[in-house]
This record gives sequence, structure tokens and C-alpha cells, in this order.
Amino acid sequence: MRDVYIIGAGIHPFGRHDLSGLEQGVAAARDALKDAGADWQDMQFAFGGSLAAGNADAMLPIMGLSTMQFINVANGCATGGSALLSGYWSIKSEEFDMGIVVGFDKHPRGAFNADPKASGLPQWYGDQGLMLTTQFFGMKIQRYKELYGISDETLGKVAEKAFQNGSLTPHAWRREPVDLDTIMNSQMVSDPLTKFMFCSPAEGGAALILASEEKMKQLGAKGVLMRGASVRTRPQGSFEVFSPSLDVERGGTPTEVASKAVYEMAGIGPEEIDIAQIQDTESGAEIMHMSENGFCADGDQEKLIQDGDTKIGGKLPINTDGGCLACGEPIGASGLRQVYENVIQLRGDAGDRQVPGNPRLGYTQVYGAPGLSACTILSAA
Repeated sequence: MRDVYIIGAGIHPFGRHDLSGLEQGVAAARDALKDAGADWQDMQFAFGGSLAAGNADAMLPIMGLSTMQFINVANGCATGGSALLSGYWSIKSEEFDMGIVVGFDKHPRGAFNADPKASGLPQWYGDQGLMLTTQFFGMKIQRYKELYGISDETLGKVAEKAFQNGSLTPHAWRREPVDLDTIMNSQMVSDPLTKFMFCSPAEGGAALILASEEKMKQLGAKGVLMRGASVRTRPQGSFEVFSPSLDVERGGTPTEVASKAVYEMAGIGPEEIDIAQIQDTESGAEIMHMSENGFCADGDQEKLIQDGDTKIGGKLPINTDGGCLACGEPIGASGLRQVYENVIQLRGDAGDRQVPGNPRLGYTQVYGAPGLSACTILSAA
């Protein structure tokens, strides 16, 4: 099996726009193709996803009919990560030499409120409001706080960092810093999470061009090496979104399983990562995922965040573009946005938000309902 490189990265800014979700995905795809120095007709495959803006393969008549393999992907918030894994294996297995992965979405305002039957749950579960993700996130971080001593202020500092990073990021939705006092005293949504501690459903698009080393050299392109990619579902006993009960005997989490798999593929450990983009649907998610991805022990987040270690100039910068909190979450594009950010950072092209010290290894993790995670590790050329 051969190495896989990301040779092009494109993004349409996240937020609210007059364009359709499909148009935003097309813009991101064209941006990625230009970045790679490649043409649409060069693409041998495409994997793409969108939850609320139609099928991704609706791009074909706009971009050009070409007989390529185009497969629509749907996997909750991990749709983008799943599309990327599909493209990764398409090249690694030597089936194809070059292709595109793309994601986009255009969600209405308000919290996600999914159909319970689509997740194998009875209708009463949704009728009682339990499919509202805000409630799940509040309950899960409440439990974690009590077990491991995480303070409300630390939840606020995660959001404060996100908005500061977003203010430096052209593709972010929230482009203004928000101070800690404002975050802590804003409207309570699901205790202990205030409105500034939650991301919002949003709009946007992201795309990546993948190629083998041989194809990359033929094009004269420069790529970022994909050291590994993994997707894993929830184990028995995990506490995940859309869970109607919690086992007395706790199990692991899909993120723990997926992260272990990708570290093994890359042949490295979490201590070697220079920059990380991890799921921060709300402040508590970033805190819990720091541990689940192996960056610290449960409870150590309190000191790490209070000391500023996860800021852009810290020991392990996390969510350097502001993450979901500042960018919002268009489901089809969210996981690819994370990888886009690491590509830009590893190239040294991130401008005002550039992590100092020439980062060499970038990590991403996106979490999706009803309980799965997708992880990647990239290496600078």
C-alpha cells in the first residue's frame, strides 16, 4: 500500500450566506482544485456529504459530468471524516491515483432536533425533547465535572479561547472576541452551559484533493502526508448522544477507540502531536475529548486550560481556527474544516493564527451521532 497526500485544500467561509449549501460546496471544491493545480476532469473519484443541503453529487452537473465515481456519504457530524477516510483508502489501496472529498451544509436556525426513529429509538424519546443535543451535552459535562473537578470557569475559558482564535480566522463565523465575564453571565441553556459555550448549526463548505505520491510529483504539487485515518463506532457501555439509558458498568468511548487506531497507524503517540483540532460542539466536549484523544488524564484539563496550554502559543494548541464554537457546525463540512486547518498550519500559511515553531504533526477528531468518531494524523512535508 502507498502513501496518501493532501495536495489541495479549499474552504467556503462558515456562517450565514445567501448562497445555497451546494453553491458553497462548489466554491470550496473549486478553491481546492486551484490550490492543487488540478482540474475537475482529473478527479477519478469523489466522496461527499451533506445533511440538510441535498446530495453532494448534485455538484456534478455544475462542475462537469465526467463519469467519475461519486459516492454520497452520511455519518452524522463525522460525515466529513468518513468521506476523507473513504478517499484515503481509495488511494492507499492503489485503486485510484487522485480524487476529491467535499462536504457542505446549510442548516436552519435553532438546535439540532433529530428524528428518533432514524437512530432506532421510540418516538416518545423525541416527544419528550430528549433528541435535543443541548440537553445531552449539559448532562454529560455535569457528570464529568463532578467526577473530575472541572470548574465552570474552565468551561468559559474554552469558549473565550475559541472566540479569540476565531477573530483571527477568515473562514470563521464569529469574528469578534468575547470576554470571560460575558460568557459566564450569558443566558443559561443547559446547566452548566451558557449560550456562548455552544456552537450553532451553520453553513459552509470544505474540500480536499487527495493524491498518491507519484501523481503529486507529476503535477509538481506539494502535499501534506496523511499518516493515518480512522472511524470507529461506540463500544458497549459508552455514554453517547441519543442514549436512552446508561449502563452501570461503563465502557470506553468511540473517540478512545478511534484515536488508538490512528496513533497505531501513524506509529506515534499523542505526546508527539504539535497541533490538534478536536470536536467542540460545546465547551464540555473539547474538555472531555482532550482526555479521550490521549492528550491528558481525566481532570488534568483544569490546569492545562487555566495555564493557557491549549492557546495558539501554548504547549498543545487546540482548535486554532476557533473550532465549532467560532465557526459553527455545518455537518457535512465540519470534519473537513478541521483537516483544512491543519493543512494550512502545517504549511505555515495560517497568518495571524499560525502556531509558532513550525508544527510538524497535526491531529483531528470529529464526533458524530449516535456515537462515532473520525480521527486523522497529518505530517508536514
